[in-house]
Amino acid sequence: MLTANVVEGIHMITAAHVNCYLVEVDRGLLLVDTGLPAMWPLLSQALHDLGRRPEHLTGVILTHAHFDHLGCAARLHAELGLTIWAHEADHYLARHPYRYKHERPRLMYPLRYPRGARILFEMARAGALRVPGVPEVARLEPDAPVIPGSPQVIFCPGHTFGHCALFWPDRDVIITGDAIVTLDPYTGIEGPQIVSRAATANSAQALDTLDALAATRASVALPGHGGAWREGIEAAVREARSRSPR
Repeated sequence: MLTANVVEGIHMITAAHVNCYLVEVDRGLLLVDTGLPAMWPLLSQALHDLGRRPEHLTGVILTHAHFDHLGCAARLHAELGLTIWAHEADHYLARHPYRYKHERPRLMYPLRYPRGARILFEMARAGALRVPGVPEVARLEPDAPVIPGSPQVIFCPGHTFGHCALFWPDRDVIITGDAIVTLDPYTGIEGPQIVSRAATANSAQALDTLDALAATRASVALPGHGGAWREGIEAAVREARSRSPR
C-alpha cells in the first residue's frame, strides 16, 4: 500500500506491516529500506502512481540489515545497479540476514502474543523466510556527502549493532527504522517502543541511544513498523522508555 506524501516529498510503502520510504531528492528518489520480497511489485506500482520509473531511483539506504528490511535489496542491486548503503557494523548481517543477534528465543512469542503471531504469519507469506543476502554494500557514515538528499545519519545501535536513523532538518522528519517503532511485529502491541528482545541485539543499548534521536527534535517520526508518529520524537522517546522491553 502506498501512502503518498506521508510527509511532503516522502512516500511510505507498506506490506505485511513493514514500511519502506521513497524520499524525493534532487536527482530522483532515494529508497530507505526495502521491506520483504513481496514489496517488489508494490514498489513498481508506487513508482508508477508517483509518475516515476525505476531509473529514477538513485540508491538504497538500509537503516539496518534485518531480513524484513533487506527483502528487495539484492534484486535492486542486481537488476538496477543501485548502490546499497548500510553502516559497516551491519555489513555482515546484510550478507547473512538470518544470523542476527537477539536477546530472547523467538519461538515463545507466537504462543504468548496471538496478534503478533498473525503479523509474523503475514510476514512469512510476504517472503520473510527467503530473503537473499546482499554481497556488495557501501559504507553508510554520518554526514556522508555521497548520499542523495544528504540526510543526517544518526547512529543509534542496539536493535542491531549498525542501526542508523535518517534525519532531514529541512523537512523536520526522522526515519527511525526499528530504533523506535509504533508497532512491534512480535507482540502486536502499538505505540512508540523499541522492538522486543526476540529481534533486538541489546535492549539496554537500544534505549540509551534514543537520546540521539531525541536530540533532533523532529516533529514527525516515520518508523519501520506501524504508522507515522506526529507528536514529536521527544515524546516518542519518553513513551518508549516508559515501556519495559518484552
